[in-house]
Amino acid sequence: MKATAILTWIKNQLNILDWLPNYTKKDLAGDLKSGATVGVIEIPQAMAYAVIAGLSPIYGLYGSLIPLLIYPLFGTSRHLALGIVATDMIIIASGASMVAAPGTDKYVTAVLLLTMLVGLVHIAMSLFRMGFLVNLLSKPVIYGFMVAAPIIIGFSQMGNLMGIELERTQYVGVLAMQIIDQIEMINPVALAIGAGGLVLLFVLQKINPLFPRALLLIAGGGVAVWFFNLERFNIDVIGVVPAGLPSFELHEFTREDIRLLLPTVTTLVLIQLMAIMSLGKTFGNKYKYPIDPNKEFFALGMANFVGSFFQSPPISGSFSRTAVSDQAGTRTPLSNVVTAIIIGLTLLFLTPLFYFVPMPALAAVIIAATISLLDLSELRYLFKTKRSEAYIAIFTFLCTLIIGIQEGILLGIGASLFSVLYRTSRPNVAVLGHIEGSRTFRDVERNKKAQPIDELLILRFDSSLEFSNADYIKDFIIDHSGEQNKQIRAVVIDAKSINDIDTTAIEILQSVRETLEEWDIELHFAGLKSPVQKLLTRSGLARKLGGTHFHESTHDAITYLLEKWDREEEEKESEDEKNGENGTSEKPHRLKDYLSDTD
Repeated sequence: MKATAILTWIKNQLNILDWLPNYTKKDLAGDLKSGATVGVIEIPQAMAYAVIAGLSPIYGLYGSLIPLLIYPLFGTSRHLALGIVATDMIIIASGASMVAAPGTDKYVTAVLLLTMLVGLVHIAMSLFRMGFLVNLLSKPVIYGFMVAAPIIIGFSQMGNLMGIELERTQYVGVLAMQIIDQIEMINPVALAIGAGGLVLLFVLQKINPLFPRALLLIAGGGVAVWFFNLERFNIDVIGVVPAGLPSFELHEFTREDIRLLLPTVTTLVLIQLMAIMSLGKTFGNKYKYPIDPNKEFFALGMANFVGSFFQSPPISGSFSRTAVSDQAGTRTPLSNVVTAIIIGLTLLFLTPLFYFVPMPALAAVIIAATISLLDLSELRYLFKTKRSEAYIAIFTFLCTLIIGIQEGILLGIGASLFSVLYRTSRPNVAVLGHIEGSRTFRDVERNKKAQPIDELLILRFDSSLEFSNADYIKDFIIDHSGEQNKQIRAVVIDAKSINDIDTTAIEILQSVRETLEEWDIELHFAGLKSPVQKLLTRSGLARKLGGTHFHESTHDAITYLLEKWDREEEEKESEDEKNGENGTSEKPHRLKDYLSDTD
């Protein structure tokens, strides 16, 4: 039975079995075109992005091979283009450098260990269905990071662009000071290649976004270095790139290595999950097919885990290459396999051509890609829509830029959680008034037609009642019930928006009930949901209040109270007449007056 269950589980994970039997020639034509297009774009990008991580460019190509063959077996997104991603590489550089110095064998091992750990965490999250953790990365946090990361990446490549030596660091301030200190040492030929490359990339972007401009720049730069012997001007080139496919290797690591890499693993996992889910949902909604989050996590985890044994850095979904893949007509995940074949052929036959590729040209490719990630319109949208989230984005941006990438993301998450806790601790509490001619009650501060009913305080809580807001709600009820210019006889809580209540809030409500009882003020609930009312019943609060203090609607509660008070007034008047005292000339008709104002 266990073997059968395991085989069934494996079959369920193999999403390729769902679409491959229906694969058509039209699908193949689309995947061939899109896979080849992305492959041509990915060659220079992957090599350039590997440099960001402190690796030899060849590792960028390794990362675009085996993982791209694994993902189509399990992934549910038909359009996701996988590979090396610039923002991931800067996170990798900051984390792996804590284990070893960039350029050393130990550093490479640390990066590959990072790939394996990221893959294992993705797989574990899939098995335990922990996709909800993606929600920790709110839109403002992601935006703040996505603005800061390109700036960090761009500054990290200024040394290659200008032909000067800069410290490998994620701190922009340090890099800026080093550039200023070495401004007289800038290599004019290197700067000309880099600046000219940037101009070429942006011009070609305007002319034809799908044109493989990065490949043209790298090829042209390599030809220029070789033909004009530019190495004599101290132009750094890629140099010897080993030919052949990556070999299978086992990692050697210590428990201390894992401990040092865990914060980086956590950061990468969250960023990658956000990337694949946002991309997957975007194109899934566009083309009307479902995305299974847990299968996506498993697919990405397997791609990273298996890839780590074939010298692949951590890979993820690429926003830019996925968009290109879609424009080129991709139909299924098989387009990733076509891209991998292009990369494999390059590794087998074309690596000698990379020898003369100038580092300033690679830096230009990176800087151009990072500039395209900057989007100030999103910040304007946040300010226009919700100013507090714009401040969180700015806070995350500044923390990432000044303190560090991982610290910035974690502080941004902390700021988002603090904002949520602050909002839940001070929920909107509305004092309701009656709309004449209806049975509707509205916030008296927002609706001029809403009129309070004498001797009644009607409240609505736009939140569940829990420990974080219980005291705030208690103070609001007590303060408004005890106002000296009002003679409040009853508090009615419109409870339709209360979805849950915890024990702390129940205890607070008990305290409110006792205080109001001392002031001869009744407490009533209207429209309570059944699960919430059951909680109040099990806690004993409902019994202490009495069954007559719970009503189907606010209108029913008002009708009950006014009828009760009218009856009490009539009984008192009748008693006064029996005792020979003069009664009022007119009997009270509060209920009648209220009902005459309703439909």
